[in-house]
Amino acid sequence: MEFEAMVSRQRAFWNTGATRSVEWRLTQLKKLEQALEEREEALCAALKADLGKAAYESWLSEIGMTLGELRFARKHLKKWAAVKRRPSAMPLFPASSRVVPQPYGIVLIMSPWNYPVQLTLVPLVSALAAGNCAVVKPSAYAPNVARVVAELLGDIFPPEYVSVVQGGRAENAALLEQDFDYIFFTGSPAVGKTVMAAAAQHLTPVTLELGGKSPVIIAPDANIPLAARRIAWGKFLNAGQTCVAPDHVYIPQNLRDTFVKELAGQIHQLYGADPLTGPDLPKIINEKHFNRVAGLMGSGKTAVGGRTDPAARRIEPTVLVDVAESDAVMQEEIFGPVLPVLTYDSLDDLIARQQKKARPLALYIFTGDRALEKRIVSALPSGGVCVNDTVIHLANPHVPFGGVGNSGMGACHGRTGFDTFTHYRTVVRRGALDLPMRYAPYGDKNLNTVKKLM
Repeated sequence: MEFEAMVSRQRAFWNTGATRSVEWRLTQLKKLEQALEEREEALCAALKADLGKAAYESWLSEIGMTLGELRFARKHLKKWAAVKRRPSAMPLFPASSRVVPQPYGIVLIMSPWNYPVQLTLVPLVSALAAGNCAVVKPSAYAPNVARVVAELLGDIFPPEYVSVVQGGRAENAALLEQDFDYIFFTGSPAVGKTVMAAAAQHLTPVTLELGGKSPVIIAPDANIPLAARRIAWGKFLNAGQTCVAPDHVYIPQNLRDTFVKELAGQIHQLYGADPLTGPDLPKIINEKHFNRVAGLMGSGKTAVGGRTDPAARRIEPTVLVDVAESDAVMQEEIFGPVLPVLTYDSLDDLIARQQKKARPLALYIFTGDRALEKRIVSALPSGGVCVNDTVIHLANPHVPFGGVGNSGMGACHGRTGFDTFTHYRTVVRRGALDLPMRYAPYGDKNLNTVKKLM
């Protein structure tokens, strides 16, 4: 009943029309930007407590990305929200047609624990830019960030506009019983199915940002040192707890050992001689996930790393070789700092095998051959593709980011995020002149004339 009353209060506020004004929306986004800048230190401390992130990584992958999204939305909002005039078909004459961007109303944003600032606030930016009210549900697995985010939003927005709900599964289940106008969920495919099933009870549209096993395909002509550097960065960022992290690598057999040697060198440069005691390697979010990831390290043979620190919940960046597709590490999204390196002899066979798998959130290709790149991109569907780098494609607000199939539906970031939380409403206005051919009785009216007009 508490959540029902919360949603009811938001709906009453939304019905006043207060959120419709573009100038009002811009003011709210500016408030959020200022609050984020003012609480940078508190957010970094919370990220350190929950995930062991260094302040530099926290700003780079969380706070900075959110500020970038805010500034991009503020810069372009007037254009996005403008009414668009459209032509009218001849049978409607005389008429004028326009498309009016309209907010959905009351939206629910359910965010995960791995990037608990960015993946909470970036969807919120889009929702508020579109003119909605929002209920935000941070993950209970990152309690320190959830507390700081709740305080930040509570200090600048009234609860009838933006409310934050803290808690775990019970609160998630109770929220999903409510009648929202849109749900934006980021998390695992398994929980995404639960969210979608609950949304179906109210015919509520959803965006699901999920994940999957995002592969890396290294072509025979690839720049191996460059590939190793960029794969090491993307894989071990946030200790591998990234939805678009390179999950595993495919490389020609004759290049494997060279690549693994380069990876070892890059890991040393990134995290030092002893990553478990260094300042830049984040920790696994909780004991359950630590044990799960550590258990996957028994697949194949350890070529780099392999050590763990259960007390600190840290796992050394680890590279596995001699891994089979049937091994445990290849049966689920790893979501940790463990990278299997598999080999292939025939690219055609590799593509055929990949086509039988679930569509991943990201596909990574390392090649200088544009024809080969086009061939792989065409053959293997995925949420997004990044060529000759990893992860960075999601940082571009000019393009959509989202999954397909098992990795999700819908998209976010920039204009696409605004579109996600917007219903584009058609308004047609007719003049007084009437064409009699539309009305019965039809009798001997000339159908050929009607066909030409249509």
